[in-house]
Amino acid sequence: MTSDLNFAVALLTIRIIAGVLFLFQGYDKIFNIGYTEIRQTMKAGFGNKHFPDALISVMASFSSWVELLCGILLILGFMKYYAIYLLCLDLMIVVLGHSLTKPMWENNQIYIRLALLLILLVTPVEWDRISIDYLYALTKLTV
Repeated sequence: MTSDLNFAVALLTIRIIAGVLFLFQGYDKIFNIGYTEIRQTMKAGFGNKHFPDALISVMASFSSWVELLCGILLILGFMKYYAIYLLCLDLMIVVLGHSLTKPMWENNQIYIRLALLLILLVTPVEWDRISIDYLYALTKLTV
C-alpha cells in the first residue's frame, strides 16, 4: 500500500520537474534569446498565415512570461491550478503555432510538458501536501 508521503513526494517531484522545464524555457526566451528574436521567429512562421502583428506580439510576450512566472509558481506549489491553466493555454498556443508553420514538427518536448501538467491537474488536492497552497489551506482550517 502506498503511503500518503509517497503521493506527496511523487507530486512534488512532478511539480518541480514541470516547473523547472517551463521556468528555464521562459527564462531563455526572455533573457537569452530576447523578445525581439522570439517575435521575429513567430512573425516569420505566422506572417504568411495573415496573423496581425499585434496578435503575434501578444502571443510572444504571453508565452514567454507565462512560462517563466508559472514555472516559478509550480516549483513553489503556490496558486498551482491557476499556473496549470495558464500553462495549458500556453501549450495550446505553441502547438497551434508550430502546426501552422510546419505541420510535421518535432513535438517531444510538448508531450512531456503536457503529460506532467495533466497529471498535476487530475490528481487529488490532498495528495499535494508539500506546497505553499497546502500550508495556506491548513492555516485557514485552524483559524
